[in-house]
Amino acid sequence: MDDGVDRAQGRRSPPTERVVQVLDFLVSRKEHRFGLSELSRTLDISKPTCLGILTELVRGGYLVRDPVTKSYGLGPALIAAGRAAQQGFAAGPVARRHLAALSAEYQTTCTASAVVGDRITVLELTSPPGVRAAAKVGEMYPFAPPVGLMYVLWDGEDALQSWLRREPTLPVRLDRERLRKVVEECSRTGYLVETLTPVGQRLHTLMAGVAAHDLPAELRDVLGEMVSSLGERVHLDAEHADPGAMHPVSLIAAPTYDAEGHQAMVLTLYVGAELASDDIARRGKALAAAADAITQEVGGRRPRRGGH
Repeated sequence: MDDGVDRAQGRRSPPTERVVQVLDFLVSRKEHRFGLSELSRTLDISKPTCLGILTELVRGGYLVRDPVTKSYGLGPALIAAGRAAQQGFAAGPVARRHLAALSAEYQTTCTASAVVGDRITVLELTSPPGVRAAAKVGEMYPFAPPVGLMYVLWDGEDALQSWLRREPTLPVRLDRERLRKVVEECSRTGYLVETLTPVGQRLHTLMAGVAAHDLPAELRDVLGEMVSSLGERVHLDAEHADPGAMHPVSLIAAPTYDAEGHQAMVLTLYVGAELASDDIARRGKALAAAADAITQEVGGRRPRRGGH
């Protein structure tokens, strides 16, 4: 590496250090609030400098200021940052270890993905030698109907309704009765089985990296005619009573949870073939077990509501 880069990386930034100093102090005393004078005196930072730091952190949502006591405490933006960090750790060696085992067992691509900002992002991927990966790390999809149901499916009614209210990337039909059945079965089994036609699979691929506002209205209308109603692509056991029948399966998905019992990531096991019902269930249970193991290892927990 260039010596200049080494020197630059080794340089210290006093202004940045003071910001970190303020955050570290408040995080270590998360149950208390402090006034400007106390923070300035305790941290040995001049009042004007300390006020400037606090003002910017409040503006960014990292701190909150009580208008009555004029004291400062931790803000909501740190919650989002903490969740993102937790997802990052979960998508590291912990998730990769479990995904790699599933990839080896079923000779297929497995991924861990999550909603980052307003996009679905692939965070981790494993694929056996000789198997062409069905996705790639960093690939993004719009988080809006009809894309993203599995990222809210196990997160309660509020999360589902919030997603449904987002501006659709394509015109979609909402079959609430069908959606209710999907939620009920996936909550019971702990995993989702998705079946896509070849046209639907190609459409999903083309949507990678596309935002709703990037599509001309005419194109959105044409593509919308190719999209089924929400939940229609989900395979439901109740609709396939014949135990000997084969079913076209695109992928199977299962959720991990964070420390507050909210969905953190979605694990995906790609299939792209016809499977018998018992084989679908076997893979689904294996994927759900891996998701539960990751949840436990990163300090998460299942939601208290009647989920899987």
